[in-house]
Amino acid sequence: MGLTRRASLGLVFALGASMWLAPLDAWAIAREANGYYLTGTGVRQKEVALFSVDVYVISHYMRDLPTTKSKAAVIAADVDKMFALRLLRELSAEQIQGALRDAYAVNGYNDRAKINAFVAAVGQTLRKGSTITIRYDAATKTTTASSKGNPPVSIPGVDFMMATWSIWLGHIDQDGLGEALIDRIP
Repeated sequence: MGLTRRASLGLVFALGASMWLAPLDAWAIAREANGYYLTGTGVRQKEVALFSVDVYVISHYMRDLPTTKSKAAVIAADVDKMFALRLLRELSAEQIQGALRDAYAVNGYNDRAKINAFVAAVGQTLRKGSTITIRYDAATKTTTASSKGNPPVSIPGVDFMMATWSIWLGHIDQDGLGEALIDRIP
């Protein structure tokens, strides 16, 4: 049975309209070509004097989604996941390392050996547009940080992964950033 031209156009229009009218949640999350789900993106801002400065864009990805949409569930999830940061301004190694050390402290993590080894992944000034990737490999239970011009650094332990994910999804001085990083989780 063939469709007339008018019926075919009507079917195309109906399918197109249903796609446009579908709830956003139906489109909010889909596995990407790399096998990960993009769970959210935000902009890290820092208060300087009386104004805010955009520091980097951060995106969060997970291989498998938690059953509950919460920052705590994402922190605790022992699945492959990663953060991708793209700098919006030049930052010195000392600025990045200091911010990471402060964030670990605020979240109650104090294994100095692991922290010092991890922040060494940023050993030089990073220019605007540079990227930092932080990945957790659930099979090996390691968290790896990498940035251009520096060798990647891997730290073992689920405890370290949870402490690292707490930097952006735990206690943070920027309201709404953690929520933005999980806003696409259904």
